[in-house]
Amino acid sequence: MQNKDNLENLINSNKALAIYFSTEYCNVCKVLKPKVIKLLENDFPNIKFVYVDIEKQKEVTGKYSIFAVPTLVFFFNGKESFRKTRNFSLSELYQAIIRPYSLMFS
Repeated sequence: MQNKDNLENLINSNKALAIYFSTEYCNVCKVLKPKVIKLLENDFPNIKFVYVDIEKQKEVTGKYSIFAVPTLVFFFNGKESFRKTRNFSLSELYQAIIRPYSLMFS
């Protein structure tokens, strides 16, 4: 997907960005990814979604201290706002996003 510099440009050029760190070998990640995309498209359309395969982008993975998958890292105004790792529900994710998203886009 993205190299370190491209990802930095995306972070700085988008008001809201979600980076989904995963790997093709993670079955939970495969099931969760389309659900996360659907949630963002339906409820948070101003958040850009980016996928990073940790096996292929080790430098990016190290820079953002990703130790488990799936990990979702959210950036608002170029700064990391929060992250969710491994076991989280879509309702937890929704609750974590709603406040910063509402402040930025309402």
